[in-house]
Amino acid sequence: MRMRVRGPSGQSTVTLDESATVQDLRTKIAESTGLTSFDVKYGYPNLKPLALDQFESHQKIVDLEVNLNGEQLIVASREGAAQQNEPPKELARATQQSWQQPSTTSTSRKSEPSPDDPPEIASPEHNGHFVLRVMPDDNSCLFRAVGAAVMGEMDTMVELRSIVAGSIQSNPEEYSAAILGKKPDEYCRWIQNEDSWGGAIELKILSEYFNIEICSIDVQTLHMFQFNEGAPNRCIVVYSGIHYDVLALSPSNPFYAGANPLPDDDIKTFDAVDPVVLEKARELCQVLQSRHYYTDTAGFSVRCNTCGGTFTGEKGAAKHAAETGHYDFGEAS
Repeated sequence: MRMRVRGPSGQSTVTLDESATVQDLRTKIAESTGLTSFDVKYGYPNLKPLALDQFESHQKIVDLEVNLNGEQLIVASREGAAQQNEPPKELARATQQSWQQPSTTSTSRKSEPSPDDPPEIASPEHNGHFVLRVMPDDNSCLFRAVGAAVMGEMDTMVELRSIVAGSIQSNPEEYSAAILGKKPDEYCRWIQNEDSWGGAIELKILSEYFNIEICSIDVQTLHMFQFNEGAPNRCIVVYSGIHYDVLALSPSNPFYAGANPLPDDDIKTFDAVDPVVLEKARELCQVLQSRHYYTDTAGFSVRCNTCGGTFTGEKGAAKHAAETGHYDFGEAS
């Protein structure tokens, strides 16, 4: 299982196996944040406390009532606690990436972001910073990203999957087996499964349903694909090969303070005639590309969740699907 841990010094990804215990998670959080006493919240954007102290240390994480796989954990120092394991400031500063400040101000930020943090792109024109809001790795990232933009919340996956299925059933000529790669009824059943990934078909349907232009930027190639172009408003999703995140504008007051770590005041839909938004989006994706924030889908390993077979790239998965009728794939570990 994987989860992102965001602490005072930045963000990192934690990987644990199925036998991991609560104590293993505590240890990983401590290693990632440098904190020995901390409070944890989860369930972005509607954060809830995760009271690890209430569980037995030997209890397995998979046995907890909450599913943490793909979650983002927000970790803060427990008030009044002395931190023994925090790295020296000089060492922490040496491992952080410097960011050029906008020319409109000579005031520097109070702290520099970690290279593991989602990048921020200053936009004086919008009095804020464009920032990547990372979605959980749970096979519903496309629906979460679109839901966060057009409905203001991520936990709308079931509703959005149902909208897709309904649109396909209502337009059998447009969404034929030749387009879908399988019979429409079969596709509708498949896309409503929580483990099924969405893609261009789903972006097209959702953009038309909500009458919004959805721009999808591919981090690896920096190509931009626009669905329902001509709509009055747009949102932007960032595609990294096997995952979707959403672009947000975080208003800043004062401007030099940078993006808010939490999405409380985020703006995720924009006027479609505003060219600066796309410029900033491309700039942010260039930063992601330089960090290799993408998966090469031509060469990565794919696992069939139906039979357990592994294949190379999208072509290998497509060939297997055509031969067997298996369409439930995930990234091989």
